[in-house]
Amino acid sequence: MAESGLKSVLFVCLGNICRSPIAEAVFRKLVTDQNISDNWRIDSAATSTYEVGNPPDYRGQSCMKKHGIPMSHVARQVTKEDFATFDYILCMDESNLRNLVPRRSCPHLWFLPDTSQGPVGTFRDLNRKSNQVKNCKAKIELLGSYDPQKQLIIEDPYYGNESDFELVYQQCIRCCKAFLEKAC
Repeated sequence: MAESGLKSVLFVCLGNICRSPIAEAVFRKLVTDQNISDNWRIDSAATSTYEVGNPPDYRGQSCMKKHGIPMSHVARQVTKEDFATFDYILCMDESNLRNLVPRRSCPHLWFLPDTSQGPVGTFRDLNRKSNQVKNCKAKIELLGSYDPQKQLIIEDPYYGNESDFELVYQQCIRCCKAFLEKAC
């Protein structure tokens, strides 16, 4: 469990080598620049095991280096304990939400408000059918729900090029700034 007064956020994507480590690095830089890093526990993880143990994608590392943002991470998968120890679990897309829900349900699960982004009932059904995690405190949301430009989904740049990683970085900057304002 997080220390009293300490806030915590876990960024989640499919493999934990592209989007979520970028979001983690961006958020870590934001709290460091605001001198509040001692108030935060920050990490990122994957819904899959595909890349466990690997460093972030070289294109993501290059993008972060270009923007002067340190990035040091080794991919890992979300654990049951994450649901009890993190205040927020911020996913990059609906697939990440769906992958989390069946295995480790939370009473604080955030549902998509716009049915054009997917059937809201699906998340409720998965939530109902899944095993409950004892002492779950995490609020599970899409990171893109904080985007002032209303781009709900942070698209996976893995099969793209450097410009796709730059787009992920720009969206993460916007979303993380807005999330930090709301969370503080």
